[in-house]
Amino acid sequence: MKIGIDARFLGPVSKGLGRYVERLVENLEKIDRENEYIIFLRRENWDYYTPKFSNFKKVLADCKWYSFKEQIMMPLAIWKEKVDLMHFPHFNIPIFCPIKFVATIHDLILLQFPTPRATTLSPIFYKIKYLVYKFVIWFAVWRAKKVLTVSEYTKKEIIKYFKIKEDKIEVAYEACDGVEYGQLKIPEKESLAKLGITKPFILYVGNAYPHKNLETLIEVYRDLAIGCQLVFVGKEDYFYKRLKEMVHENEKEKIIFTNFVNEAVLADLYRGARLYVFPSFIEGFGLPGLEAMNYGLPVLASNSSCLEEIYEDAAIYFNPRDKDDIIKKIKLIYFDEELRKRLSEKGFLQIKKYSWESLAKKTLEIYKNEEKKRREN
Repeated sequence: MKIGIDARFLGPVSKGLGRYVERLVENLEKIDRENEYIIFLRRENWDYYTPKFSNFKKVLADCKWYSFKEQIMMPLAIWKEKVDLMHFPHFNIPIFCPIKFVATIHDLILLQFPTPRATTLSPIFYKIKYLVYKFVIWFAVWRAKKVLTVSEYTKKEIIKYFKIKEDKIEVAYEACDGVEYGQLKIPEKESLAKLGITKPFILYVGNAYPHKNLETLIEVYRDLAIGCQLVFVGKEDYFYKRLKEMVHENEKEKIIFTNFVNEAVLADLYRGARLYVFPSFIEGFGLPGLEAMNYGLPVLASNSSCLEEIYEDAAIYFNPRDKDDIIKKIKLIYFDEELRKRLSEKGFLQIKKYSWESLAKKTLEIYKNEEKKRREN
């Protein structure tokens, strides 16, 4: 069987999706010598991937995702390579895809949390974008032979929104990269002091989209009064700039925005923090919390969406809409050294439940089942 994987997100061009595709491909290389793989890449990530085995081949499909160009070029590239089954790791599937495909839907956040605050567009154009997004996901879910998703929570949401049969969707959990990988990837070291961190601190890592609920975290921090710092790690964009506007001049030494940091610095931040706080209203998987556990950092998370499913008893939970509850739980972990130690130990055990190899095995099983159906028909 010849399997195509849309790897235009692979690598640093898109951090979350890029890592998913990268780990999927490298683990498929480890476990499958039987099938042939066509890895479609853009010019900007062409050099980032080099096939390790002869049954993996990379092909240039230099069209940007969500563009009109991909609607034309991707079907032509797929047809030219005579692919039997295509895997799209995101919902941006060409309408005229010429063959059967499976799709990964990571979350339905834009459907679950629609708000004009999540865009720089005018309300009218945002509404148009929302309707287009809804159609594209509907198309992906209904035309796909199989839908993969990353949590039981998201699976239930897909069924609820699109009224499809449960057996069409398979859950294949993501995983977090090991500490050693981060150290080997970028070995440079920078001290926390260079970032302005001089006290015990509470850490958040990720983007600042409205569903992340970071405005509430800043408001909660102001009421904590426990002499710590609050550190946000994420590439500065429109949403982080808007969040920074909330911070008063006399708070800038207490509330720190690091912007983008490399893996070595991020590892130092995870190791140096007192606790990790994840106040999000909605998540598809909640990878940052697992990454924190990977470094022994206690995790405090909202009790919404998938987070309790993914972290189980390795985290403490709060109501993300209840500031008093958040304050209470932060203080509980912050001042209880024994509790932090127990959470750290549970976190190490929890991350072992997830692996990229397991995800690749589950995905390969789906490929084989679809090929079996194709031959029977």
